[in-house]
Amino acid sequence: CAAGQQWQKALQLLAEIQSSELELDVISYSTAISACDRSRQWLEALQLFASMQASRLRPDFISYSAVVSACERGQQWQRALRMLREMRQDLWQP
Repeated sequence: CAAGQQWQKALQLLAEIQSSELELDVISYSTAISACDRSRQWLEALQLFASMQASRLRPDFISYSAVVSACERGQQWQRALRMLREMRQDLWQP
């Protein structure tokens, strides 16, 4: 699902997981964010990232990289820089 125009399918799968007894994890979110990135859906990628954080899941390097890339592809440079700063604080603070 992380390639081409499969971002809608990735979002559909996330919704199906949420409505079932299963719980979403960082890998599920990161895969969907990557699909949005590759399809140039930067706003969807940011919304998924925010949902992941709201679910009390801690983004990893892959999650941050995907959302930064999505912002870059969407020419959202200020958002990309903000996410890079957040990544540095979140992942590399002692």
